[in-house]
Amino acid sequence: MSVSEFPLPDVGEGLTEAEIVSWRVKPGDAVAINQVIVEIETAKSLVELPSPFAGTVDALLVEEGQTVEVGTPIIAVRGEGPDAAADDPVASSAADTATTTAHESEQPASNAVLVGYGAKGHVASRRTRGRGAAAAPSPAAGPASAAPAASSVAAAPRPTSVPVAQSLPVIAKPPIRKLAKDLDVDLTQVTATGLAGEITRDDVIRHAQQASVFRNIQTPAWPSEREDRIPVKGVRKAIAAGMVKSAFSAPHVSVFVDVDATRTMEFVKRLKASPDFAGIKVSPLLIMAKAMMWAVRRNPTVNSTWTDTEIIVHHYVNFGFAAATPRGLVVPNIKNAQDLSLRELAQAIEAMTITARDGKLQPADMADGTITITNIGVFGMDTGTPILNPGEVAIVALGTIKQKPWVVDGEVRPRFVTTLGGSFDHRVVDGDVASRFLADVASVIEEPALLLD
Repeated sequence: MSVSEFPLPDVGEGLTEAEIVSWRVKPGDAVAINQVIVEIETAKSLVELPSPFAGTVDALLVEEGQTVEVGTPIIAVRGEGPDAAADDPVASSAADTATTTAHESEQPASNAVLVGYGAKGHVASRRTRGRGAAAAPSPAAGPASAAPAASSVAAAPRPTSVPVAQSLPVIAKPPIRKLAKDLDVDLTQVTATGLAGEITRDDVIRHAQQASVFRNIQTPAWPSEREDRIPVKGVRKAIAAGMVKSAFSAPHVSVFVDVDATRTMEFVKRLKASPDFAGIKVSPLLIMAKAMMWAVRRNPTVNSTWTDTEIIVHHYVNFGFAAATPRGLVVPNIKNAQDLSLRELAQAIEAMTITARDGKLQPADMADGTITITNIGVFGMDTGTPILNPGEVAIVALGTIKQKPWVVDGEVRPRFVTTLGGSFDHRVVDGDVASRFLADVASVIEEPALLLD
């Protein structure tokens, strides 16, 4: 009988440390190959680590809440023989991988089959658990597990919009349930508008916004504690480091422009009614993304990276967008977005947004961005001066779109108006280029037909 130690692996791209968030096992528990044993938090995301060994947990070597470096042994598992995974070539390879040091550069290819190592579908969102007691591993909930429920009701006629409480059970995919939990929304009180009677993301957000109106009428009482102390670690620590580096290394310059977005709003309305976009979230952000890529073609230097020796102008767009999540602001990007159709781009934005809010982003999802948008209009803000995403030289803020008086052909008319704000790295982007770029973006928002060029 042998004892094998499992060192903390590098689950990202060069990550050096992670926090032990929650153990799923305790000493004496039996574990199997690929059974989730611990949840960790890196500077990028929450990750569930599977066991590369089969046997009995001999000891937990690191406590919950402790931050350790990659390569530090975190758990010891006692096998039933000299190698509990010897009869399984995949498991054996996984075990060998887990016991190698953090400095070895090559790992067996079979390591990729382990849950949580590079497979996006197995990175988990954080759940609330009690400290000190190991939680039982929950079954993986993803598109495959949700498919049978969806197919079983697909043939049913679309119901009228009624509260779900009147037509139990609640039909909602796992990401929607997670969002509802984060927003403190009771799904049984939500009006479902999905084609098969399911609750959609928009349903949850709309219900939360309506509820907030009534919650905000009363001023909450001051907490009994005089102050809160929040440890600076994980995602928040990474955000702070990135923002400080960007703010104090890249000389920012900002420009602003008011835009008549009426035709964009009409275009969005037509897309929502189009069968080609059925079931796909369409918003002004989609048109803004296309507008920015159209403007990049006309002003390529805004899609660049500054180095001390050269300026790298990218002839592709890894389009980033700032996403507010319960764990902080993250900026995933859609690789080679310039090659996507409007429908494909809408699907990619929606999928990446869901992944971000569920805490399942991989480091690769946030690496190598070339230009970014931040949609502060969803919070009711007119505009802002965003800080550049590190490594990029341009970012655009989309303000709220609302009706205002606007002069058209000498007459004052109500139009949907927004304000665009752009920040640029003045080492790369001169004032004239920044102004032309933002003016080009504005021209598309005023007339989306330009995208047909």
